[in-house]
Amino acid sequence: MTVSLDQLRRCSVAVDLGAARTRVYLKNTGLVVDEPSVAAVDCHTGSLVAVGETAERMIGRTPDHIRVVRPIASGIVVDVEMAQRMLRHLIGDKLSKAWRRKPIMRAAVCVPHGSEPMAQRAAVETLTGLGARRVELVDTLIAAAVGCGLPVEYPEATMIVVCGAATTQIAVLSLGAIVAAETIPVGGEVIDRAVIQHLRNQHALMLPSQAVRPLHRMLETTATGQGPSSIEVHGMDAASALARSVRVDTESVRLAIRTPLNSVLDGIRAVLRRCPPDLVADLADRGITLAGGSALLPGLDTMLRTTTGMPLVVADSPGNCAVRGLGAMVEGKARPMALESVQSIG
Repeated sequence: MTVSLDQLRRCSVAVDLGAARTRVYLKNTGLVVDEPSVAAVDCHTGSLVAVGETAERMIGRTPDHIRVVRPIASGIVVDVEMAQRMLRHLIGDKLSKAWRRKPIMRAAVCVPHGSEPMAQRAAVETLTGLGARRVELVDTLIAAAVGCGLPVEYPEATMIVVCGAATTQIAVLSLGAIVAAETIPVGGEVIDRAVIQHLRNQHALMLPSQAVRPLHRMLETTATGQGPSSIEVHGMDAASALARSVRVDTESVRLAIRTPLNSVLDGIRAVLRRCPPDLVADLADRGITLAGGSALLPGLDTMLRTTTGMPLVVADSPGNCAVRGLGAMVEGKARPMALESVQSIG
């Protein structure tokens, strides 16, 4: 699925269609779009009301005639037409003018590891509908590894864990290719749902989705030895439907998210079992690189570091790793290891 670097250098646009955020990289310009993959539609007229950050703030707050949709799920385009409309509004005039100046436009797009041909076709159709004449598909795991600055082209093992909104992709790479990989249906949204379900079961409190982020911040501060051990959460009483506040203990929330986090650990073990011993020995020194928009989930890095016994590094701006790596390939900054041809002995 991953094309050659020569083909990628001919592309002028790199796109990362994520379930949570959509990012667009323009050659010789940089990152021009980094917005939530959300659109709000008027059901009466069919027109777009808002996209991106504005549409995300509307979730759970709209009247009946306005519907908030996510055209991308688990990194796969599930509504091609809506994804095209959303991208057309997100890219703005800057990218549109660039596409008009260059009629034969090539684009590169990240697709999840092991995605089905129909999912790959949906990504291609989304960009061709915006004017791209050719679309190159790149595995998200390889793009993220390049974006993290990992030496994926060398004969040494590098392990990357890309935590997205809906899935977690795990891979060991060597010589510019994937040796073993696994996709786990656990991501940031699954963690959030576990917290919401915990509060409903233990406190009979229905929590709005926007209220989960303060809990994340609380867990982050307590993990560093700072901040309160509990936090007041506002929501709706499950029985009376009235507004109510409860005091939530930090440790109970940690226990609620432990089960989905353990699934990520099981995926790492499954990948390591399929790797040759020489590559696993490399990882004892090099460790694991954590990337993806949900890489900063509280407790994830500590749990993986403790249970695997390997070093773990969280990438800088982990959510942008895939589009940064794709942009590096498009700009020609990613180069394969130069191997001299073997001369035959006469």
